[in-house]
Amino acid sequence: MPWLATDTVKQRAKFVLEWERRRDEAPDHRVNLSELARVYGVSRQTAHVWLKRYLKAGTLDVLADRSRRPHTMPTKVSDEIEAVVVAAKKTYPKWGPRKLRALLVDRYPQREWPSVSCMSVILKRHGLTKPRRKRRRAPIPVTAPFAECIAPNDVWCIDFKGKFRTRDGTPCHVLTLVDAYSRYLLRCEVLVAPTGRNVEDVLDSAFQEFGLPRAMRSDNGPPFASTGAGGLTALSVWWLRLGIELQRIDPGKPQQNGRQERVHLTMEEVVATPAAHPRAQQRALDLWRYEYNEVRPHEALRMKPPAAIHQSSSRHYPCKLVEPPRIAQADDYISLDDDGRMRFRRRQIHISSALARETVQIIWHDDVTHFDVYYGPIHLGTVDAEHLDRGLRIRHRRRRHTHEVTRMSLD
Repeated sequence: MPWLATDTVKQRAKFVLEWERRRDEAPDHRVNLSELARVYGVSRQTAHVWLKRYLKAGTLDVLADRSRRPHTMPTKVSDEIEAVVVAAKKTYPKWGPRKLRALLVDRYPQREWPSVSCMSVILKRHGLTKPRRKRRRAPIPVTAPFAECIAPNDVWCIDFKGKFRTRDGTPCHVLTLVDAYSRYLLRCEVLVAPTGRNVEDVLDSAFQEFGLPRAMRSDNGPPFASTGAGGLTALSVWWLRLGIELQRIDPGKPQQNGRQERVHLTMEEVVATPAAHPRAQQRALDLWRYEYNEVRPHEALRMKPPAAIHQSSSRHYPCKLVEPPRIAQADDYISLDDDGRMRFRRRQIHISSALARETVQIIWHDDVTHFDVYYGPIHLGTVDAEHLDRGLRIRHRRRRHTHEVTRMSLD
């Protein structure tokens, strides 16, 4: 047997009609209202309200639900302000109410803008927000990978955004260069071939525009690092010669470069829908980069855009290249050839092609059967003098349970 469906308005009508029937049948036209209210499960006060409405209007229509909206709302947001909030959301559809309010306050400081929660309600009422699944609150990390980054140009972060293809099928790699302190996006360039030479050309223009950073942070992949001696590449050697400290995150620890990973997440607004070809993709990224640096408020910067915090470096470029310092206990200094090979006892020992025409230092062990090879303070590997055919033995880097990046410098 199906359930009987009813609603409150029908119940009110039945109550009033039942009261009217009992009144007409009673000799003195009096009805026990308390008993009738108990039958319908309402209070005497509510029953009197329904009857008063019915007797005054003479129709059952007055028993319908009434609006509970107040007659006056002195704190209501004006239609003009609400229209501006909606227009701002349509201009920046990926922004939330917090960033939108910061933008409006900055552009129109003379106006009084609603709170973040109120703007959130406005956007929701106009269907401009999507409900999000609540995420579990992550524990607060106890480490601070950027603790030493206290000013602009202390650390620059460099990396490639994940490979994707434009609509014409061309593979693209977006090289991003970010100032870790101000979050200023220094470069955002589309590279078809992610070679060290192409990266050097991008960095050369960035150095000329903004100067040199104190340190450069990257992962352990090419062209920033290698599995060869000292993990050096031609690009990283160039950084060292410019006096830039190398900072490499641990393998499998992208959180050590989290500020750049966050930039890549925001960049999905552009690359999620690839352009027709690489040039069109670069134009889209240039417009997005301007908005990211000059317009978009950043919560980590107290709702200021990165351009309001960033400033050029005091270390100018071009500059004289730094020579690797000589270790006091070094036993000998040997120049490498054009292929990065060292000549020792009439044998050619390959050290690293990244160190072509550079000078290395050797330090003998106490047993005088092995010696270590250094480039400045950077240990490249060990050579067995009795088995030169084995070449340079490199100590490969292993994943460590640490939260500190590896630092390499010629200072």
